[in-house]
Amino acid sequence: MSTTHPLTPKVATEVPAVPLTTEGYSVLHQMMRFRRSAWRALPEGGRMAIAQEASSALAAMENNSRGQSALFSLIGHKGDLMLVHFRESFAELNQAELTLANLRLSDYLEPTTSYLSIIELGLYDSTLKIYKELTDQGIQPHSDQWKAEIDCKLGRHSEAMRPRLFPEIPPHRYLCFYPMDRRRGEDKNWYALPLEERARQMNDHGLVGRRYAGQVKQIITGSIGFDDWEWGVDLFADDPLVFKKLIYEMRFDHVSAVYALFGQFYVGVRCPANELAKLLSGELPTKP
Repeated sequence: MSTTHPLTPKVATEVPAVPLTTEGYSVLHQMMRFRRSAWRALPEGGRMAIAQEASSALAAMENNSRGQSALFSLIGHKGDLMLVHFRESFAELNQAELTLANLRLSDYLEPTTSYLSIIELGLYDSTLKIYKELTDQGIQPHSDQWKAEIDCKLGRHSEAMRPRLFPEIPPHRYLCFYPMDRRRGEDKNWYALPLEERARQMNDHGLVGRRYAGQVKQIITGSIGFDDWEWGVDLFADDPLVFKKLIYEMRFDHVSAVYALFGQFYVGVRCPANELAKLLSGELPTKP
């Protein structure tokens, strides 16, 4: 008669496939359509009073020490205005929404879409080094000690990278925003690649962007679990042509050519809060 033994749970020993990340500001993009016919029906004094109220509120949000907001005039049919908010939490993003919704101007704005994400730095190279260091020390992956060591190392990295995690909104005249995914179907799946291979490809991918340093400011935000795509990309520049050149060149990079999927693109012109009335009257603010 054979003796049966209870099954012992298998302890995970494989190094995690997920790269480490550090996070900063929570970010919300709001795209709006301006109801011009209803706006034009108002008397001039009413338009000026509403614009002044909104301008004052936006000016305070532009100078918020816990994360700024910025207004852009969208080019094309996807909307008329885009508001970008950087805040320290999702609750503060929601408060920014509520503040705007409570303005009389909101009666003349119709949301077309929005995007919720958080500033993210992917740490592929650091992940490989940290995982190797911990496994060399004999620390069990996913154990409490493993998690504590990673939290400590990420805390130091976050402090060192604070200017990139909690930046001011770049002052450049133009913004290009788009969401994106990594392919995970058909015959190619980014998430099935080994961590080392993803790290190598992302390093090569980053080299393309670094060639445009000084011409464009790029801010990457993570949106997995927050919105319909996996990342959001904001590009700020004084010459919009650089958006085309940078993104086109990246199309030929392996990680984009094989694994990248892109959502809709939004391009806007910066409008300072103190020039909102001019924008609503149909005149683009002058270049700073």
